This record gives sequence, C-alpha cells and structure tokens, in this order.
Amino acid sequence: MDLRTWITGEHDAVLARFEQSVTSAVPLERWRDPAGPGGSSIAWLAFHMAYHEDLAVNAVLGGVAPVIDEWRDGLGLGGVSVDSGLGEAEQPDLTDELDVERLVAYLHAVHARTAEWLTDVDLAALEAAPASADGLDRAGVEEQAVPWLYRMWDGKPGSWFVQWEAIGHPVNHVGEMVSVRNRLGLSPF
Repeated sequence: MDLRTWITGEHDAVLARFEQSVTSAVPLERWRDPAGPGGSSIAWLAFHMAYHEDLAVNAVLGGVAPVIDEWRDGLGLGGVSVDSGLGEAEQPDLTDELDVERLVAYLHAVHARTAEWLTDVDLAALEAAPASADGLDRAGVEEQAVPWLYRMWDGKPGSWFVQWEAIGHPVNHVGEMVSVRNRLGLSPF
C-alpha cells in the first residue's frame, strides 16, 4: 500500500465511523441535547471538527478559501464571528443557531474537499511547514481571538495538519460523539 492510499483510507474511515456510529443512531433533533453538565452536544462537536479540518486543509495547506465561506449563512451562522467554533468548550449560542441538517452537508463538503486535495497534493510538499498564520488571517480568523490556535499550528509541517486536523482530531471527536450518543440512551448495542 502506498502512502496516499493509506492517508485517504484513514480520512475516509473517519467519515464512515461518524456515519455508522452517530448519524445513523442519533436523530437530528437530538443533536443539540446536552449529555450532562460540562459536556458538548453532537452538533457542537460535529461543527468544531469540520471547521478545524476546513481551516487546516483549505485555508492553511491549500491556500484557498475555506468551505465555510460558502456555507456560513446556510448553517445559520451569518452573524457569528469566524473565530467561533474553534475552542473545545461548546458555545451554546453558536449551537443554538446551527441548522443541523445543513451541518451534516457542510461536514460532508469539507470531507469531499479534503479528499479531492489529498488526491492531487504532492506528498513531499507536506514536509514543509506552511505559513499557518497567513492562512488563518486570510480566512478571517484573528490571532487575538484564538492565540492558542496560532501557537499550536505555528511551525508544524504540512503532514501534521493532515495527520491531526483531518484524521486524529476528528477521530477523537467522533469517539466523544459516541459517548454522547450512549449517554443520551441511543446506543444501538
């Protein structure tokens, strides 16, 4: 198996896990339900993971506008700051505004754009560290709003953005969504 096949297989597996373990088991009308104090809803987690991947792959690695630019109004987030949704703690105001049906479509659109990018990218180019601050700036994400994100992404090689933001980070949050699903009493097992 070559490296590109492995990477795309892992990326596709994340979406398959999400669909099998979350989308097929939790009705959309339950995606905003909290699963206890201090936890995040499925809607929040799905938006957060898709938005991170979108910014990392499109704005930083691809140097293009993130998918969210085309989807923000349809998601119900036209009046929400572009800095919102990046932190780990749920922002209830953002979650309340999300159009959950459109959220699923946005997540799929981000996945498709990443998959397309992975098909064409020169994998050797992933050894270099992209100008992550420039990509975030172009996307309208301001450093003073999320200084921790600027620090976390600074100096990382392109491979890290694929490995973490497009695969590892989503795997972690899909696992978290499965936990929420189970605490909502919706485990299929």
